[in-house]
Amino acid sequence: MSISMRKRYRTRLEEGFPQELRIILGGEEMVYEKTLSLRYGENPHQPAAFYSPRVGKLTIGGLRMMKSGKGGLSQTNVEDANNALEILKFFEEPASAVMKHLNPSGVAASRGTGESLKDVYVRARDCDSLAAFGSVVGFNRPVDGETAEEVLSSFVEVVVAPSFDEGAMATFQKGTSLRVLQVDNLGEMSRYVGDDPQHHTIKTLMDGSLVISTPLLTKVRGPGDLRTVTERKPTPEEAADLVFSWHVCMNVRSNGVVASRDRTTLGIGTGQQDRVMAVKLALEKAVARGHGAELKGAVLASDGFFPFPDSIEVMAEHGVSACVQPGGSIKDKEVIKACDDHGIAMAFTDERCFRHF
Repeated sequence: MSISMRKRYRTRLEEGFPQELRIILGGEEMVYEKTLSLRYGENPHQPAAFYSPRVGKLTIGGLRMMKSGKGGLSQTNVEDANNALEILKFFEEPASAVMKHLNPSGVAASRGTGESLKDVYVRARDCDSLAAFGSVVGFNRPVDGETAEEVLSSFVEVVVAPSFDEGAMATFQKGTSLRVLQVDNLGEMSRYVGDDPQHHTIKTLMDGSLVISTPLLTKVRGPGDLRTVTERKPTPEEAADLVFSWHVCMNVRSNGVVASRDRTTLGIGTGQQDRVMAVKLALEKAVARGHGAELKGAVLASDGFFPFPDSIEVMAEHGVSACVQPGGSIKDKEVIKACDDHGIAMAFTDERCFRHF
């Protein structure tokens, strides 16, 4: 009897991958051990296994399964947890990232007002509560019982964090399908240009060919690393939100755009083939999710340059007051003029942050 499609989502596939992988790169041998047989790969008919480096400081590679849920982790669960951590590593303050299909549906960081981790999570989730259904939720702080209760108030696939207190674990036991992952060393991961890159990025193509690169790091540590190119400079509040948006946008599939305000994403446009559509998607999603009023005075980050002033016109229509982008378009002067005409402050990063995955 065939298994129904619904059951396949919770059924573990047998996999026959080796216990060990070895890669020799420039004479240096890197050894990876199979640490987990996954429920399945990207889809329920693809067997998969998870490997971790034998040596080195690990985050996702050293995950501890505190609760396995039904069937354990899938490849997409692991990838979403990893991408949540890629975002959260940039924040010294408490932060939460809600992930769907390798992209954040919402991210928030503490505003420094003594708000609880629960409050931070609610802001991240409610950026797009519809997309957050069935999400992977990440935290950069220990999760407490109050936050755990809020997580369980909607359907969440996976929670990943540095630790969980007893109240949180007791609460999470109520979620039969929920997987709970504990990771270490998040603060040790490379973030900025000049940091030890720690690893190479290796991508496999259709015939087994490989592309090897260094990981995506940024030179933008704070507002002082942004270059204002418009007549109006960003206010200190706008500049802080521009950096926040840039760090989130680094982990959005290109073409990617992130609109934010007060350390909270309002709308995220992902995976578009043209820049203006990514801008429209981010801002129109923000309106559709009830954040239209908050866009007036919000900021926007773009992972690539604006090729035409059309994106600026869309921002002006929604009241966005500042934006950040790499720069480098042959029409930079026209784009800057459009910003000046609308009183929008614009800064260049002088670096691009595409993620094609």
